[in-house]
Amino acid sequence: MTITDAAKQRIFAMLDVDDDGVISRAEYLARVDRAAAALGRGADHLVVAAARAAHEKVWADMDADHDGRVTFEEYRTWAGHDAFERSCRPALGSLFDVADLDGDGRLSRAELTRLRVASRNTASDADRAFDDLDTDRDGLVGRDAYLAGIHDYVTTGVSPMGAVYGSGNRP
Repeated sequence: MTITDAAKQRIFAMLDVDDDGVISRAEYLARVDRAAAALGRGADHLVVAAARAAHEKVWADMDADHDGRVTFEEYRTWAGHDAFERSCRPALGSLFDVADLDGDGRLSRAELTRLRVASRNTASDADRAFDDLDTDRDGLVGRDAYLAGIHDYVTTGVSPMGAVYGSGNRP
């Protein structure tokens, strides 16, 4: 199964912060700053700097024609398993690290919700995703489960992380 256009459109809409039909470099890279601010991390924190560098790599990979903007068609062509493994996994893992305030490789409900709301998801959608990802019901979501959930969504359109894209409402 491959990702549907509907799933790609939901992700694209989340990244297109000003809703002008393109993702600008500034919009894309600002997601790191929003996550850092939401989690109380300073811009000079090492995990924030690592996240910024990882997102720069995604941007360079995603902006195929290097014009400083990504259209939906460009995103549609780029998104999928190969792009996820090549550049998204490290970038999304770095955002997880920004949110993992105690560095234990697991996010609490509050940490995951703050991260996802900073990524333009609703708190209720993040809450649903947490419930689906916390399969052992210990109140924590591990890095591997988080990344696997996103991978499944961006490559097939189906996963527990689909809940964070579910309502279409923006905070």
